[in-house]
Amino acid sequence: MTTATPSSPLVTRHDHDGYVTLVLSNPARRNALSAAMMSALQDAFDDIAQNPDIRCVILAADGPVFCAGHDLKEMSGITDCDQHASLFAQCSRLMMRIVTLPQPVIARVRGMATAAGCQLVASCDLAVAARSAKFATPGVNIGLFCSTPMVALSRNIARKHAMRMLLTGDPVPADTAFAMGLVSDVVDDDDLETATDDLAAGIAARSGMTVRLGKQAFYKQIEMPLPDAYAYASDVMTANMQKHDAREGIGAFVEKRHPTWRHE
Repeated sequence: MTTATPSSPLVTRHDHDGYVTLVLSNPARRNALSAAMMSALQDAFDDIAQNPDIRCVILAADGPVFCAGHDLKEMSGITDCDQHASLFAQCSRLMMRIVTLPQPVIARVRGMATAAGCQLVASCDLAVAARSAKFATPGVNIGLFCSTPMVALSRNIARKHAMRMLLTGDPVPADTAFAMGLVSDVVDDDDLETATDDLAAGIAARSGMTVRLGKQAFYKQIEMPLPDAYAYASDVMTANMQKHDAREGIGAFVEKRHPTWRHE
């Protein structure tokens, strides 16, 4: 089933068995993150967060460009400092919504992902890129350093790789982005949709409770000192062991049968 999000046709939604695909649907504007586009995405993610039957999300785009970042035409029409601050704060909330979303989010990237578009990819839990895809943080070329994209980028790749992208603005091909750790998979262009759907379906087939718990724990522990991270992760595993799906999964493994998940 395909539907427009309630707030805007800028984002369309396709429902599958256990997962959904959200599609940036403004190719005429290179799927730029205008205030309206960000609101549409925020609304879509907020709705998905409340639905435990959705266990994975694909974030894709129509047209030859995945996302060109902020809408520079919109930004150039704003002269008030508070309005600029509001726009960047809105973008930051969107990126943090992806990270805090209970369900994993997979970016399906075809074409260019630049500036805040590259930030969007870096904010997703996984990213599958077509071999022809490219990634860039080119703000330095127009006098506006990609400072907020830098936050997500620098949490995904090594510092010197991040600084090279930020200081030069040079596009990075998909294979290089994979080697850097910016994307998790690179596939031939013709295989992009199938590979991403297979990945999402595979995640959706796991226990939704376990995946939700694991995603939350991953991002929480990674910011902790090592002893704190182990103490926290031990508490998480202890709590996890008390859940039905953990007992069912272990029992199924021992009994050599397929588990029946309740996703709780």
